[in-house]
Amino acid sequence: MRPKVLVPQATLLVAFALAVQYLGEGSAASADVFHALVAPMSTYKWLFAPRFRRNAFGWRSDKPIERIKEALAEIRQVARLEPVLAAEGAIVFLEKLSPALMGVDSSSGSLGTAVNRAIETLVPLLVQADVDLATRQRWLDRLWEAIEEDEMPYIEHLADFWGELCTRSDIASEWADRFLPILQRMWSPQETAFGYFQGTDACLSALLAAGRAEELLALVEMAKYKSWHTRRWGFKALLALGRKADAVRYAEASRGLNAPEGQIAQACEALLLNSGLVDEAYARYGIEANQKTTYLATFRAIAKKYPSMDPAAILQDLVKSTPGAEGKWFAAAKDAGLLELAAGLASYSPTDPLTLSRAARDYAAKEPKFALAAGLSSLQWMARGYGYELIAMDVSQAYQAVLASGRALGFSDEEIRNLVSAVVATPAATGNFVQRVLKL
Repeated sequence: MRPKVLVPQATLLVAFALAVQYLGEGSAASADVFHALVAPMSTYKWLFAPRFRRNAFGWRSDKPIERIKEALAEIRQVARLEPVLAAEGAIVFLEKLSPALMGVDSSSGSLGTAVNRAIETLVPLLVQADVDLATRQRWLDRLWEAIEEDEMPYIEHLADFWGELCTRSDIASEWADRFLPILQRMWSPQETAFGYFQGTDACLSALLAAGRAEELLALVEMAKYKSWHTRRWGFKALLALGRKADAVRYAEASRGLNAPEGQIAQACEALLLNSGLVDEAYARYGIEANQKTTYLATFRAIAKKYPSMDPAAILQDLVKSTPGAEGKWFAAAKDAGLLELAAGLASYSPTDPLTLSRAARDYAAKEPKFALAAGLSSLQWMARGYGYELIAMDVSQAYQAVLASGRALGFSDEEIRNLVSAVVATPAATGNFVQRVLKL
Protein backbone atom coordinates (compact mmCIF):
# COMPACT_ATOMS: atom_id res chain seq x y z
CA MET A 1 0.00 0.00 0.00
CA ARG A 2 1.26 3.47 -0.85
CA PRO A 3 1.91 5.61 2.23
CA LYS A 4 -0.14 8.79 2.60
CA VAL A 5 1.52 11.79 4.18
CA LEU A 6 -0.30 15.03 4.89
CA VAL A 7 1.65 18.04 3.61
CA PRO A 8 0.91 21.75 3.50
CA GLN A 9 -1.32 22.52 0.52
CA ALA A 10 0.97 25.28 -0.73
CA THR A 11 3.80 22.79 -1.27
CA LEU A 12 1.72 20.10 -2.97
CA LEU A 13 1.90 21.29 -6.56
CA VAL A 14 5.57 22.22 -6.16
CA ALA A 15 6.34 18.70 -4.99
CA PHE A 16 4.31 17.27 -7.83
CA ALA A 17 6.20 19.37 -10.40
CA LEU A 18 9.54 18.28 -8.96
CA ALA A 19 8.51 14.63 -9.07
CA VAL A 20 7.63 14.93 -12.74
CA GLN A 21 10.74 16.98 -13.56
CA TYR A 22 13.28 14.62 -12.01
CA LEU A 23 11.60 11.24 -12.40
CA GLY A 24 9.73 11.67 -15.66
CA GLU A 25 6.09 12.40 -16.40
CA GLY A 26 3.89 9.32 -16.11
CA SER A 27 6.65 7.14 -14.66
CA ALA A 28 5.96 4.70 -11.85
CA ALA A 29 8.55 6.41 -9.66
CA SER A 30 6.99 9.84 -10.08
CA ALA A 31 3.58 8.34 -9.31
CA ASP A 32 4.94 6.82 -6.09
CA VAL A 33 6.42 10.15 -5.03
CA PHE A 34 3.18 11.92 -5.80
CA HIS A 35 1.07 9.40 -3.91
CA ALA A 36 3.43 9.68 -0.97
CA LEU A 37 2.80 13.41 -0.86
CA VAL A 38 -0.90 13.61 -1.65
CA ALA A 39 -3.39 13.37 1.17
CA PRO A 40 -6.53 11.29 0.63
CA MET A 41 -9.06 12.75 -1.84
CA SER A 42 -11.43 13.74 0.93
CA THR A 43 -8.78 16.01 2.48
CA TYR A 44 -7.36 17.48 -0.73
CA LYS A 45 -7.92 21.24 -0.84
CA TRP A 46 -8.11 22.70 -4.32
CA LEU A 47 -6.29 25.98 -4.60
CA PHE A 48 -8.88 27.41 -6.99
CA ALA A 49 -11.93 26.60 -4.84
CA PRO A 50 -11.83 29.60 -2.44
CA ARG A 51 -11.46 31.94 -5.41
CA PHE A 52 -14.83 30.84 -6.82
CA ARG A 53 -17.12 31.63 -3.92
CA ARG A 54 -20.57 33.01 -4.76
CA ASN A 55 -20.43 36.53 -6.25
CA ALA A 56 -16.65 36.43 -5.96
CA PHE A 57 -15.99 38.91 -8.76
CA GLY A 58 -16.90 42.46 -9.66
CA TRP A 59 -18.34 43.49 -13.01
CA ARG A 60 -15.10 43.27 -15.01
CA SER A 61 -14.45 40.02 -16.85
CA ASP A 62 -10.63 40.04 -16.97
CA LYS A 63 -10.08 38.73 -13.44
CA PRO A 64 -12.56 35.80 -13.65
CA ILE A 65 -11.07 34.77 -17.01
CA GLU A 66 -7.64 34.74 -15.36
CA ARG A 67 -8.98 32.66 -12.46
CA ILE A 68 -10.58 30.19 -14.87
CA LYS A 69 -7.24 29.68 -16.60
CA GLU A 70 -5.52 29.13 -13.25
CA ALA A 71 -8.12 26.56 -12.21
CA LEU A 72 -7.75 24.66 -15.47
CA ALA A 73 -3.97 24.65 -15.09
CA GLU A 74 -4.24 23.18 -11.59
CA ILE A 75 -6.73 20.50 -12.67
CA ARG A 76 -4.62 19.52 -15.69
CA GLN A 77 -1.49 19.25 -13.54
CA VAL A 78 -3.18 16.88 -11.12
CA ALA A 79 -4.71 14.89 -14.01
CA ARG A 80 -1.25 13.76 -15.15
CA LEU A 81 -0.98 11.32 -12.26
CA GLU A 82 -4.38 11.38 -10.51
CA PRO A 83 -7.12 11.41 -13.18
CA VAL A 84 -9.92 10.59 -10.72
CA LEU A 85 -8.85 13.36 -8.36
CA ALA A 86 -8.69 15.73 -11.34
CA ALA A 87 -12.22 14.72 -12.37
CA GLU A 88 -13.44 15.46 -8.85
CA GLY A 89 -11.77 18.86 -9.12
CA ALA A 90 -13.47 19.47 -12.46
CA ILE A 91 -16.87 18.83 -10.86
CA VAL A 92 -16.08 21.18 -7.96
CA PHE A 93 -15.05 23.84 -10.47
CA LEU A 94 -18.22 23.46 -12.56
CA GLU A 95 -20.39 23.55 -9.44
CA LYS A 96 -18.80 26.78 -8.24
CA LEU A 97 -18.41 28.53 -11.60
CA SER A 98 -21.83 29.99 -12.33
CA PRO A 99 -22.57 31.30 -8.80
CA ALA A 100 -19.15 32.97 -8.74
CA LEU A 101 -19.79 34.78 -12.04
CA MET A 102 -23.23 36.16 -11.22
CA GLY A 103 -22.11 39.81 -11.02
CA VAL A 104 -19.75 39.85 -14.01
CA ASP A 105 -20.51 41.79 -17.18
CA SER A 106 -20.40 39.17 -19.94
CA SER A 107 -21.67 41.37 -22.78
CA SER A 108 -18.36 41.25 -24.68
CA GLY A 109 -18.63 37.48 -25.07
CA SER A 110 -15.06 36.86 -23.85
CA LEU A 111 -16.21 35.37 -20.55
CA GLY A 112 -18.70 33.05 -22.21
CA THR A 113 -15.99 31.91 -24.62
CA ALA A 114 -13.62 31.21 -21.72
CA VAL A 115 -16.29 29.18 -19.90
CA ASN A 116 -17.15 27.14 -22.99
CA ARG A 117 -13.47 26.39 -23.61
CA ALA A 118 -13.11 25.34 -19.98
CA ILE A 119 -16.03 22.93 -20.36
CA GLU A 120 -14.55 21.49 -23.55
CA THR A 121 -11.25 21.01 -21.71
CA LEU A 122 -12.77 19.32 -18.68
CA VAL A 123 -15.24 16.98 -20.39
CA PRO A 124 -12.49 14.60 -21.64
CA LEU A 125 -11.03 14.43 -18.10
CA LEU A 126 -14.44 13.48 -16.73
CA VAL A 127 -15.04 10.91 -19.46
CA GLN A 128 -11.63 9.26 -19.19
CA ALA A 129 -11.64 8.92 -15.40
CA ASP A 130 -11.94 5.22 -14.51
CA VAL A 131 -14.56 4.98 -11.76
CA ASP A 132 -17.27 2.54 -10.73
CA LEU A 133 -20.91 2.91 -11.73
CA ALA A 134 -22.01 4.41 -8.42
CA THR A 135 -19.34 7.12 -8.60
CA ARG A 136 -20.22 7.91 -12.22
CA GLN A 137 -23.89 8.27 -11.33
CA ARG A 138 -23.04 10.47 -8.38
CA TRP A 139 -20.93 12.71 -10.63
CA LEU A 140 -23.77 12.99 -13.14
CA ASP A 141 -26.23 13.89 -10.40
CA ARG A 142 -23.92 16.65 -9.16
CA LEU A 143 -23.35 18.01 -12.64
CA TRP A 144 -27.05 18.00 -13.44
CA GLU A 145 -27.81 19.83 -10.22
CA ALA A 146 -25.21 22.45 -11.22
CA ILE A 147 -26.94 22.86 -14.61
CA GLU A 148 -30.34 23.23 -12.95
CA GLU A 149 -28.98 25.95 -10.67
CA ASP A 150 -27.21 27.74 -13.54
CA GLU A 151 -29.25 30.95 -13.45
CA MET A 152 -27.45 33.14 -16.01
CA PRO A 153 -26.74 30.58 -17.57
CA TYR A 154 -23.01 29.95 -17.96
CA ILE A 155 -22.51 26.17 -18.05
CA GLU A 156 -25.42 25.21 -20.32
CA HIS A 157 -22.85 24.08 -22.92
CA LEU A 158 -22.15 21.13 -20.60
CA ALA A 159 -25.51 19.60 -21.62
CA ASP A 160 -24.20 19.17 -25.19
CA PHE A 161 -21.78 16.54 -23.85
CA TRP A 162 -24.23 14.71 -21.60
CA GLY A 163 -24.17 11.52 -23.63
CA GLU A 164 -20.37 11.46 -23.55
CA LEU A 165 -20.35 12.10 -19.81
CA CYS A 166 -22.55 9.04 -19.29
CA THR A 167 -19.70 6.93 -20.84
CA ARG A 168 -22.03 3.93 -21.28
CA SER A 169 -25.03 3.49 -23.54
CA ASP A 170 -27.19 2.02 -20.78
CA ILE A 171 -26.49 5.00 -18.48
CA ALA A 172 -27.19 7.39 -21.35
CA SER A 173 -30.46 5.60 -22.07
CA GLU A 174 -31.55 5.92 -18.44
CA TRP A 175 -30.90 9.65 -18.49
CA ALA A 176 -32.71 10.03 -21.82
CA ASP A 177 -35.76 8.28 -20.37
CA ARG A 178 -35.61 10.64 -17.41
CA PHE A 179 -35.91 13.69 -19.67
CA LEU A 180 -38.11 12.30 -22.46
CA PRO A 181 -41.59 12.68 -20.90
CA ILE A 182 -41.06 16.37 -20.27
CA LEU A 183 -39.66 17.05 -23.74
CA GLN A 184 -42.36 15.03 -25.50
CA ARG A 185 -45.09 16.83 -23.58
CA MET A 186 -43.54 20.24 -24.34
CA TRP A 187 -43.30 19.45 -28.09
CA SER A 188 -46.64 17.69 -28.28
CA PRO A 189 -49.07 19.05 -30.94
CA GLN A 190 -51.62 19.42 -28.14
CA GLU A 191 -49.31 21.81 -26.28
CA THR A 192 -50.01 25.27 -27.70
CA ALA A 193 -47.61 27.29 -25.59
CA PHE A 194 -43.89 27.53 -26.31
CA GLY A 195 -41.70 26.51 -23.40
CA TYR A 196 -38.08 26.00 -22.44
CA PHE A 197 -36.70 22.88 -20.83
CA GLN A 198 -33.17 22.85 -19.45
CA GLY A 199 -32.82 19.17 -20.23
CA THR A 200 -33.48 19.47 -23.97
CA ASP A 201 -29.88 19.22 -25.17
CA ALA A 202 -28.97 16.72 -22.45
CA CYS A 203 -31.86 14.49 -23.55
CA LEU A 204 -30.95 14.66 -27.24
CA SER A 205 -27.27 14.05 -26.48
CA ALA A 206 -28.13 11.06 -24.30
CA LEU A 207 -30.38 9.56 -26.98
CA LEU A 208 -27.54 9.81 -29.49
CA ALA A 209 -25.05 8.20 -27.08
CA ALA A 210 -27.56 5.46 -26.28
CA GLY A 211 -27.76 4.46 -29.94
CA ARG A 212 -31.37 5.54 -30.26
CA ALA A 213 -30.81 7.56 -33.43
CA GLU A 214 -34.17 6.85 -35.08
CA GLU A 215 -35.99 7.90 -31.94
CA LEU A 216 -33.84 11.01 -31.72
CA LEU A 217 -34.62 11.96 -35.33
CA ALA A 218 -38.35 11.55 -34.77
CA LEU A 219 -38.21 13.58 -31.57
CA VAL A 220 -36.40 16.49 -33.22
CA GLU A 221 -39.08 16.59 -35.91
CA MET A 222 -41.61 17.27 -33.14
CA ALA A 223 -39.92 20.52 -32.13
CA LYS A 224 -42.22 23.52 -32.52
CA TYR A 225 -39.43 25.86 -33.60
CA LYS A 226 -37.17 24.48 -36.35
CA SER A 227 -33.85 25.96 -35.27
CA TRP A 228 -30.42 24.61 -36.15
CA HIS A 229 -29.64 24.45 -32.43
CA THR A 230 -32.16 21.60 -32.22
CA ARG A 231 -31.85 20.19 -35.74
CA ARG A 232 -28.08 19.68 -35.37
CA TRP A 233 -29.02 16.64 -33.27
CA GLY A 234 -31.08 15.32 -36.17
CA PHE A 235 -28.05 15.86 -38.39
CA LYS A 236 -25.92 13.83 -35.97
CA ALA A 237 -28.58 11.12 -35.82
CA LEU A 238 -28.49 10.74 -39.59
CA LEU A 239 -24.70 10.45 -39.45
CA ALA A 240 -25.01 7.77 -36.77
CA LEU A 241 -27.35 5.89 -39.10
CA GLY A 242 -24.80 6.13 -41.91
CA ARG A 243 -27.07 8.35 -44.04
CA LYS A 244 -24.49 10.95 -44.99
CA ALA A 245 -26.17 12.31 -48.12
CA ASP A 246 -29.43 12.68 -46.19
CA ALA A 247 -27.53 14.48 -43.44
CA VAL A 248 -26.23 17.11 -45.87
CA ARG A 249 -29.70 17.64 -47.35
CA TYR A 250 -31.14 17.84 -43.82
CA ALA A 251 -28.61 20.53 -42.86
CA GLU A 252 -29.25 22.52 -46.03
CA ALA A 253 -32.98 22.40 -45.30
CA SER A 254 -32.24 24.02 -41.94
CA ARG A 255 -31.16 27.28 -43.57
CA GLY A 256 -33.46 30.25 -43.30
CA LEU A 257 -34.07 33.56 -41.58
CA ASN A 258 -31.73 33.98 -38.58
CA ALA A 259 -30.18 30.54 -39.14
CA PRO A 260 -26.47 30.29 -38.25
CA GLU A 261 -25.33 29.75 -41.84
CA GLY A 262 -21.68 29.39 -40.81
CA GLN A 263 -22.40 26.61 -38.32
CA ILE A 264 -24.45 24.70 -40.88
CA ALA A 265 -21.67 25.05 -43.43
CA GLN A 266 -19.09 23.87 -40.88
CA ALA A 267 -21.11 20.73 -40.14
CA CYS A 268 -21.49 19.88 -43.83
CA GLU A 269 -17.85 20.66 -44.59
CA ALA A 270 -16.64 18.39 -41.78
CA LEU A 271 -18.87 15.58 -43.05
CA LEU A 272 -17.51 15.85 -46.59
CA LEU A 273 -13.90 16.13 -45.43
CA ASN A 274 -14.27 13.06 -43.23
CA SER A 275 -15.68 11.24 -46.25
CA GLY A 276 -12.62 12.15 -48.32
CA LEU A 277 -14.55 14.52 -50.59
CA VAL A 278 -12.05 17.36 -50.30
CA ASP A 279 -12.80 19.09 -53.60
CA GLU A 280 -16.55 19.06 -52.98
CA ALA A 281 -16.07 20.28 -49.41
CA TYR A 282 -14.01 23.23 -50.63
CA ALA A 283 -16.28 24.08 -53.55
CA ARG A 284 -19.49 24.02 -51.51
CA TYR A 285 -18.45 25.13 -48.03
CA GLY A 286 -14.77 26.12 -47.95
CA ILE A 287 -15.32 29.87 -47.80
CA GLU A 288 -18.59 29.97 -45.88
CA ALA A 289 -17.42 27.55 -43.16
CA ASN A 290 -14.16 29.33 -42.38
CA GLN A 291 -15.08 32.96 -41.87
CA LYS A 292 -12.88 34.52 -39.18
CA THR A 293 -12.64 37.94 -37.58
CA THR A 294 -10.21 39.27 -40.21
CA TYR A 295 -9.71 38.67 -43.92
CA LEU A 296 -6.16 37.47 -43.31
CA ALA A 297 -7.31 34.97 -40.66
CA THR A 298 -9.98 33.67 -43.04
CA PHE A 299 -7.42 33.04 -45.77
CA ARG A 300 -5.03 31.33 -43.36
CA ALA A 301 -7.79 29.08 -41.99
CA ILE A 302 -8.79 27.89 -45.46
CA ALA A 303 -5.20 27.45 -46.65
CA LYS A 304 -4.43 25.37 -43.55
CA LYS A 305 -7.50 23.18 -43.92
CA TYR A 306 -6.90 22.62 -47.64
CA PRO A 307 -3.12 22.23 -48.00
CA SER A 308 -3.45 20.60 -51.42
CA MET A 309 -5.09 23.72 -52.84
CA ASP A 310 -3.02 26.41 -54.55
CA PRO A 311 -3.00 29.47 -52.21
CA ALA A 312 -3.32 31.76 -55.21
CA ALA A 313 -6.48 29.93 -56.32
CA ILE A 314 -7.92 30.16 -52.80
CA LEU A 315 -7.21 33.87 -52.70
CA GLN A 316 -8.76 34.46 -56.10
CA ASP A 317 -11.92 32.69 -54.92
CA LEU A 318 -11.99 34.82 -51.77
CA VAL A 319 -11.59 38.00 -53.80
CA LYS A 320 -14.51 36.98 -56.03
CA SER A 321 -16.63 36.31 -52.94
CA THR A 322 -16.48 39.98 -51.85
CA PRO A 323 -17.23 42.17 -54.89
CA GLY A 324 -16.48 45.80 -54.16
CA ALA A 325 -14.16 44.95 -51.26
CA GLU A 326 -11.31 43.31 -53.14
CA GLY A 327 -8.72 45.50 -51.43
CA LYS A 328 -9.58 43.94 -48.08
CA TRP A 329 -7.59 40.87 -49.19
CA PHE A 330 -4.36 42.86 -49.63
CA ALA A 331 -2.81 41.60 -46.37
CA ALA A 332 -3.73 38.00 -47.20
CA ALA A 333 -2.13 38.24 -50.64
CA LYS A 334 0.98 39.81 -49.14
CA ASP A 335 1.16 37.14 -46.45
CA ALA A 336 0.98 34.43 -49.12
CA GLY A 337 3.85 36.04 -51.05
CA LEU A 338 1.56 36.98 -53.94
CA LEU A 339 2.93 40.50 -54.12
CA GLU A 340 1.83 41.28 -57.66
CA LEU A 341 -1.75 40.30 -56.85
CA ALA A 342 -1.61 42.29 -53.61
CA ALA A 343 -0.44 45.40 -55.42
CA GLY A 344 -3.19 45.01 -58.00
CA LEU A 345 -5.89 44.63 -55.35
CA ALA A 346 -4.72 47.75 -53.52
CA SER A 347 -4.63 49.85 -56.68
CA TYR A 348 -8.26 49.46 -57.76
CA SER A 349 -10.18 48.75 -54.55
CA PRO A 350 -10.17 50.75 -51.29
CA THR A 351 -7.54 49.42 -48.87
CA ASP A 352 -6.55 50.70 -45.44
CA PRO A 353 -3.89 53.36 -46.13
CA LEU A 354 -1.91 52.58 -42.98
CA THR A 355 -1.71 48.88 -43.88
CA LEU A 356 -0.37 49.88 -47.28
CA SER A 357 2.07 52.36 -45.77
CA ARG A 358 3.51 49.73 -43.43
CA ALA A 359 3.90 47.29 -46.29
CA ALA A 360 5.71 49.94 -48.35
CA ARG A 361 8.10 50.62 -45.47
CA ASP A 362 8.76 46.95 -44.72
CA TYR A 363 9.40 45.97 -48.34
CA ALA A 364 11.26 49.10 -49.53
CA ALA A 365 14.65 47.38 -49.55
CA LYS A 366 13.83 43.75 -50.44
CA GLU A 367 10.92 44.26 -52.88
CA PRO A 368 11.07 47.92 -53.98
CA LYS A 369 8.69 47.49 -56.93
CA PHE A 370 5.95 46.15 -54.67
CA ALA A 371 6.76 48.72 -51.99
CA LEU A 372 6.45 51.59 -54.47
CA ALA A 373 3.05 50.34 -55.65
CA ALA A 374 1.83 49.92 -52.07
CA GLY A 375 3.06 53.36 -51.04
CA LEU A 376 1.46 55.08 -54.00
CA SER A 377 -1.83 53.27 -53.32
CA SER A 378 -1.62 54.37 -49.69
CA LEU A 379 -1.34 58.02 -50.71
CA GLN A 380 -4.06 57.54 -53.32
CA TRP A 381 -6.62 56.27 -50.80
CA MET A 382 -5.63 58.92 -48.27
CA ALA A 383 -6.29 61.56 -50.90
CA ARG A 384 -9.71 60.06 -51.60
CA GLY A 385 -10.73 60.23 -47.98
CA TYR A 386 -10.14 56.65 -46.83
CA GLY A 387 -8.48 55.85 -43.52
CA TYR A 388 -9.39 56.44 -39.92
CA GLU A 389 -8.36 59.71 -38.21
CA LEU A 390 -5.27 60.20 -40.34
CA ILE A 391 -2.71 62.81 -39.34
CA ALA A 392 0.06 64.58 -41.19
CA MET A 393 2.65 62.08 -39.93
CA ASP A 394 0.77 59.25 -41.63
CA VAL A 395 1.03 61.05 -44.97
CA SER A 396 4.73 61.83 -44.42
CA GLN A 397 5.57 58.22 -43.50
CA ALA A 398 3.84 56.89 -46.61
CA TYR A 399 5.71 59.41 -48.74
CA GLN A 400 9.06 58.50 -47.18
CA ALA A 401 8.40 54.83 -47.97
CA VAL A 402 7.63 55.79 -51.58
CA LEU A 403 10.87 57.80 -51.76
CA ALA A 404 12.93 54.90 -50.39
CA SER A 405 11.50 52.31 -52.75
CA GLY A 406 11.61 54.69 -55.75
CA ARG A 407 15.25 55.46 -55.13
CA ALA A 408 16.01 51.74 -54.88
CA LEU A 409 14.50 51.37 -58.35
CA GLY A 410 16.62 54.19 -59.74
CA PHE A 411 14.02 56.96 -59.89
CA SER A 412 15.04 60.52 -59.13
CA ASP A 413 13.30 62.43 -56.37
CA GLU A 414 11.66 64.67 -58.97
CA GLU A 415 10.27 61.68 -60.86
CA ILE A 416 8.92 60.21 -57.63
CA ARG A 417 7.32 63.50 -56.69
CA ASN A 418 5.62 63.72 -60.09
CA LEU A 419 4.25 60.19 -59.60
CA VAL A 420 2.86 61.10 -56.21
CA SER A 421 1.40 64.35 -57.50
CA ALA A 422 -0.50 62.47 -60.21
CA VAL A 423 -1.79 59.89 -57.73
CA VAL A 424 -3.14 62.33 -55.15
CA ALA A 425 -4.68 64.74 -57.68
CA THR A 426 -8.40 64.64 -56.93
CA PRO A 427 -11.28 67.08 -57.01
CA ALA A 428 -12.40 65.89 -53.60
CA ALA A 429 -11.94 68.33 -50.78
CA THR A 430 -10.15 65.67 -48.74
CA GLY A 431 -7.40 65.57 -51.35
CA ASN A 432 -6.26 68.98 -50.23
CA PHE A 433 -5.10 67.44 -46.94
CA VAL A 434 -2.55 65.15 -48.62
CA GLN A 435 -1.49 67.83 -51.09
CA ARG A 436 -1.09 70.34 -48.30
CA VAL A 437 1.08 68.05 -46.19
CA LEU A 438 3.33 67.19 -49.15
CA LYS A 439 3.21 70.80 -50.50
CA LEU A 440 2.29 69.62 -53.98
